Amino acid sequence: MSDSPYGDLDRPPLHEAALQRALVREGGLWREVRVVEETGSTNADLAARTREGAPEGTVLVTEAQTAGRGRLGRTWTAPPRSGLTFSMLLRPQVPVSLLGWASLLTGVAVATAVRRMTAWSQAAEGFLGDSGDVAVDARLKWPNDVLAGDRKLAGILVEKVDDGLVVGVGLNVGLREDELPVPTATSLAIEGAPLSDRAPMLRAVLREFATWYREWTALGGDPESSGLRTAYKDLCTTLGRRVRVELPAGERLDGTARDVDGAGRLVVAGTGGDSAVSAGDVVHVR
Repeated sequence: MSDSPYGDLDRPPLHEAALQRALVREGGLWREVRVVEETGSTNADLAARTREGAPEGTVLVTEAQTAGRGRLGRTWTAPPRSGLTFSMLLRPQVPVSLLGWASLLTGVAVATAVRRMTAWSQAAEGFLGDSGDVAVDARLKWPNDVLAGDRKLAGILVEKVDDGLVVGVGLNVGLREDELPVPTATSLAIEGAPLSDRAPMLRAVLREFATWYREWTALGGDPESSGLRTAYKDLCTTLGRRVRVELPAGERLDGTARDVDGAGRLVVAGTGGDSAVSAGDVVHVR
């Protein structure tokens, strides 16, 4: 492949200036959108900027991430320009007890943007039926994995840094089957969405996020009055399923995922009654 960013025409580069023009508005959430060719971790880079006093609404996007991390310290690598890998700096003025909703909100924004944009793409190709079905039926696995069917389409990692939150998103866009690091992953391309240009998807995700975030923070982080809890539950494929939850202390919880409560915890009905889980690795049991 050529060293030029246009060497793979199926994976055109992102243009920082165009993203700035489209997303940075006076009075809007987004203050700066920066695109770098390669970095170890957008979360780590943005965490450093957070400590230096960077403003809320700073976004860092990379075309290739070499030391990305997911939940529980898992690593993730992908070919350059095959996905959207970016981090956002937030400073939400909400009670600490409600900060956990930031990651769930991100999941709602990503899943909703994917559903809308893939429906639009299929309509442009004449494939969208009268039923209004989406090309990629993106759903959420608690707490914030974005799935297409049972395969992972996007991951989200939220880290507290001083008085801010750094929210990292990795969305698989153009990955092919032979490029997947694990067989349980998927991409928009594999799922049939004709989206070679990643810029419209990035704009859609950031706009969807800004809409939810502004409403959520304006209402003091309340997931009920902002509609966030309802939206999350509507998209959450974990609810109603048998699950196995690997808890941080090494314990295991088995039962049926019954609800997501007001604190964003997964409520699991087990043999000893309901348990509310704030952190853990969830497995959907067949």
